[in-house]
Amino acid sequence: MAATLLVLFFALLLDRLVGDPDKVWRRVSHPVVLFGRAIGLMDKLFNGKRLSADTKRFNGAAGIAVLLAASLFLGFVVHALLARLGFLGVVAEVLVVAILLAQKSLHDHVRAVSTGLKRDGVEGGRQAVSMIVGRDPATLDEPAICRAGIESLAENFSDGVVAPALWYALLGLPGLFAYKMLNTADSMIGHKNAKYLDFGWASARLDDLANWPAARLSILFIAAGAWLRKSKAAARAAIGTALRDAGLHRSPNSGWPEAAMAGAVGIGLAGPRIYGGTRVDEPMMNAGGRTTATVADIDLSLRIFSAACASLAGTVLLAALLAVLL
Repeated sequence: MAATLLVLFFALLLDRLVGDPDKVWRRVSHPVVLFGRAIGLMDKLFNGKRLSADTKRFNGAAGIAVLLAASLFLGFVVHALLARLGFLGVVAEVLVVAILLAQKSLHDHVRAVSTGLKRDGVEGGRQAVSMIVGRDPATLDEPAICRAGIESLAENFSDGVVAPALWYALLGLPGLFAYKMLNTADSMIGHKNAKYLDFGWASARLDDLANWPAARLSILFIAAGAWLRKSKAAARAAIGTALRDAGLHRSPNSGWPEAAMAGAVGIGLAGPRIYGGTRVDEPMMNAGGRTTATVADIDLSLRIFSAACASLAGTVLLAALLAVLL
């Protein structure tokens, strides 16, 4: 356990400092891209338009079960091979884990929203935010762009940073690979539309289950980040708002980090918005906060995020040291 936690600590540090170099992934396929190809093949072969709803649901459940089993097996094989390389194998495993974390890439994408608004106004912000959210950017004014960026930052802190770190800490590379396969499947086929309502049902439900612990843990790290970058009162507001308002979100998990960030920054998040031309009406989380989000709020949320990532890494290091001592 201590060795796994130390690998995770250095992977978190490497990912935060280096992230995913574009030059590398322009030449070779990112592992998540390979996961996506496998899911896309499953979709093409077993999600025919003429199939019944029951058949689609069975095919989707069987397909994701096979892909998860393959991911677990691949994780065992990769770890076993790297273990034979001694110190070089440990370094390689740090690299593999870092590749499947998203701290720097997430920070950079949300920072681009702030930069776009500052340089090119609403159009610049819309272009940048369209890279990270599914809602129609043409419908967003500046406060809505700011809210969308902050919501994406908070939600993806949970499922792009805390969750993969947690599953690696618990199950090593098999757990990390399986989680990333499942999370990728949810993003590709876990939609509630005519094509994927049945075929993606199992992937969506399993992803909800896999993200359940990380979503709730994430509020503690966001609160720690708020304490470090803003105030003790902001940390209390983060936890209090999450406990009170997380259930207002349509997702059983996304509401926890988003509500925590809303309380930490002092603004209202979620509320009515448009996805694919369809209006989604939801209550505002932290409705007592400011309703007009600003670029300064994005910048503050990024500072809180960075401190939350540092708190996560510090917690992992402390756990590793305790494991060694005990």
